[in-house]
Amino acid sequence: MSTLKFKTSINCANCLRAVTPFLDAEASIEKWQVDTNDPAKTLTVEGPNPIPELIMKAVAQAGFDIEPAA
Repeated sequence: MSTLKFKTSINCANCLRAVTPFLDAEASIEKWQVDTNDPAKTLTVEGPNPIPELIMKAVAQAGFDIEPAA
């Protein structure tokens, strides 16, 4: 299982509801969560082989900013 982390602009329950269908539809993601208490609003994604470009595209399509966490 691989884990990827991203900084996002997903910061509340409504944001989570908006991005959920996009992330749930991404086949390379098995499990995901956003830490809205973290100043970076860190999205953690787990899966057998998560594809960073597709994850970033899904979040962007939902209308949120995303970049790989350092």
